[in-house]
This record gives sequence, C-alpha cells and structure tokens, in this order.
Amino acid sequence: MLSSFFTFTSTFTLGIMGLMLHRVHFLSALLCLEGMMLSLFIAISLWSMKTGTGSYFSIPMFLLTFSACEAGVGLALMVATTRTHGTDHLKNLNLLQC
Repeated sequence: MLSSFFTFTSTFTLGIMGLMLHRVHFLSALLCLEGMMLSLFIAISLWSMKTGTGSYFSIPMFLLTFSACEAGVGLALMVATTRTHGTDHLKNLNLLQC
C-alpha cells in the first residue's frame, strides 16, 4: 500500500507543480487540474475498496461527476475567453479591468 500511496501523492504533487509552473495557457492549467482530479479519484476508489464498506462506493462517482462538470465549465470559459480576448494566455486575463 505504501507504493500506491507514494504514486498517488507524487501524481497529485506533479499536478500542483504543473499548475504553478506552466501557467502560460489556460488549457495547460485545465489539464493539470484534471490530472489532480484523476489522481484523487483513483486514490479514493482504492481507499473505498480497501475499507470494504458499501456506503463508500458512491463517493468516487460523486467526485468523478464533479470533475466532469469542472472540465465542462473550464472548457466553456476557455472558449469564451478565446473569443473575447483572441488568445488563451493567462497573462492577458486581468480581472481588475472592466
């Protein structure tokens, strides 16, 4: 179990590091977020299988549902910002401008 814990922890940490370091494009930020959600989904799925109780089997499905909704909203925002600003670079998005 220690090797799988290390794998999921390193995957989640690599997703965070990618989100911090590769913030040029909006799509790369969305891919890092999806990688983090996928590692959380696999970790919670294995945890619920290890505990063996029937009440925890719905938690990974809820997480996967919220991850799909997050991906849909993120892609919609990326299309909207690309249409209004002409690019998906995150440096062009300034929330203080009206």
